[in-house]
Amino acid sequence: MSFKIGDYVYVLDEALSGEVIKIVNSEITIEDQDGFELTFNASEIVKKEGDSLRKAAFSNKSIHQVLSEKTSNKKRTLPRVKPKERFQPTMEVDLHIHHLVKSERHLSSHDKKLIQLDTAKHKLEFAMQKKIQKIVFIHGVGEGTLKMELEYLFKRYNNLKFYDADYKKYGQGATEVYIYQNIKPHD
Repeated sequence: MSFKIGDYVYVLDEALSGEVIKIVNSEITIEDQDGFELTFNASEIVKKEGDSLRKAAFSNKSIHQVLSEKTSNKKRTLPRVKPKERFQPTMEVDLHIHHLVKSERHLSSHDKKLIQLDTAKHKLEFAMQKKIQKIVFIHGVGEGTLKMELEYLFKRYNNLKFYDADYKKYGQGATEVYIYQNIKPHD
């Protein structure tokens, strides 16, 4: 940027401004409003442009046109979320074995339970990592052994609370887990 004596300039990164009174190569001396003379490198100051910037910005439009565009009544439509849906869990994990493996023929009941618990643990840790607050584990009714094993798993974490999931939606075969975001987990 080129400067000449008499230009009004602002100092970058400081609350100073003044009029250029002397130029020696890239050293520019200004006099501030209090009468002090200060010398800066040309890269440290910027010239006051006056109204030229505003005129360039509004050259094709009148100020009234620009103001009417700014104050137009555009309604922002946000998706409406019903109160029921607002409290729905953000993640569901179905632990039925036929959803987890291609074929269950070669698996013993112990192997099936291990796969289900391993899946539950991985999904739980994923939710903690991604800061997901609620998960529903769908385990089914059956004999209740998977539910007991899941409760044992959940009790190992200090940042969880768990309870039966919404009966209307899942019946008796699901457990909802709430993950506290402000407590560090340990298992």
